[in-house]
Amino acid sequence: MAHSQTSSGAEDRAYSITVMQRLADPVLTALAANRLKQTMPVEGPPDRAAYTHLEVLARLLSGMAPWLELGPDNSHKGRLRVRYIKLAVTGIGNATDPKSPDYMNFSKGQQPLVDTAFLALALLRAPKQLWGNLNPAQRANVVAAFKSSRVIRPPQNNWLLFSAIIEAALWEFTGECDMQPIETAVDQHMAWYKGDGVYGDGAHFHWDYYNSYVIHPMLLEVLRVCAAKQHPLGKLYDEELARAQRYAVIEERLIAPDATFPVLGRSSAYRFGAFQVLSEMALMHKLPASLDSGAVRSALTAVIRKMIEAPGTFDAHGWLQIGAVGHQPSIGEGYISTGSLYLCAVGLLQLGLPPDDPFWTVPTRDWTQKRIWASQDVSTDHAIPN
Repeated sequence: MAHSQTSSGAEDRAYSITVMQRLADPVLTALAANRLKQTMPVEGPPDRAAYTHLEVLARLLSGMAPWLELGPDNSHKGRLRVRYIKLAVTGIGNATDPKSPDYMNFSKGQQPLVDTAFLALALLRAPKQLWGNLNPAQRANVVAAFKSSRVIRPPQNNWLLFSAIIEAALWEFTGECDMQPIETAVDQHMAWYKGDGVYGDGAHFHWDYYNSYVIHPMLLEVLRVCAAKQHPLGKLYDEELARAQRYAVIEERLIAPDATFPVLGRSSAYRFGAFQVLSEMALMHKLPASLDSGAVRSALTAVIRKMIEAPGTFDAHGWLQIGAVGHQPSIGEGYISTGSLYLCAVGLLQLGLPPDDPFWTVPTRDWTQKRIWASQDVSTDHAIPN
């Protein structure tokens, strides 16, 4: 069916919400009942069982957060949000309560730094509905969990941003933080910028989607907090935003006429999480003028549909399986397990736009490669100056 050509914005939004529910339901219902560790399968290397539960919660919520932040209202989806907000808040409470059966690992090994950071990102993206609905004891547990991750020292690459965003969340929610990880992460990434909207992952360029999985979204959020706190680093926000906008243009152009895109580099099992930057620019109303909202919406929905509906994407109980398109265990690196896969949720950030937002109401339009390969006249594309 040619959904990408014919579906309306309302249909695209409704479809994307069903995808989000399909991802969320097994995770949040189990965790709210303190049965996540008991029920969640762990595909991947045996040692990942120590990390996979925090991965699944943090990554899922970092994608769901903007939709949750729309809050309750009297619409069907507004009532649905009430349910998911309660499940998410209960889940965060259980995950950070040392007495809970589902208490998660925030400090042992290296991996917990990554997913403590994604949980911090989730709270920063939904300060009212997630942080705001935690009771004082739950907040104290979250703060303690975040601080416990400080024992993990990040290597000199994108991981610096994990320490930085945890501190940015502590700064935002408690007024106190350790500034050094923030300053180090920002300074290093500015030094690692390669040009045309792309950062090195460390000193070197990697041909993968880490600029979208981690670097632009976390750098933007850290700099937003710096700007809100009137720290001098906040002055870099506009420069980073322009780079992220350029990266969004590149991402949109990577989507082929048939809604495939190049699967290359590490962490291909994060599926449409590769498009987090394009999703976030849409969410922020910061899509560059060269990108049409109806085309971006249509492209993102078509990619999500193609990946989520591939046979083998989910197991018989509704949990994601390792793969980029369907079940492809060999595409998963040694650090990939069931929980890791839920980073695909960050490709749904656009759901944080309400149904009457122009992103959902403008006419459906073909995306750039579709137009080019249909011989339509398309304007030139240019690098941005360094």
